[in-house]
Amino acid sequence: MEILKTFEEKITYAVEKVKALKEEKYSLDKRIEELEDAVRSKDMEIERLVMEKASVKEQIAELLNELESLD
Repeated sequence: MEILKTFEEKITYAVEKVKALKEEKYSLDKRIEELEDAVRSKDMEIERLVMEKASVKEQIAELLNELESLD
């Protein structure tokens, strides 16, 4: 009977471990989603800034052309 009790304890431990690992996986999956959302947001911000930079660069070029035409 002692072997059966030991076997039962091992199974109980394994079940508890599996539950804990599932909970940890769920938490990690949620964290991955949060980080992916943050990366997407930063990517969009970078894209916006790149477009803004191009626009500013174009405006500066136009102003320089106007200044050169004054000469």
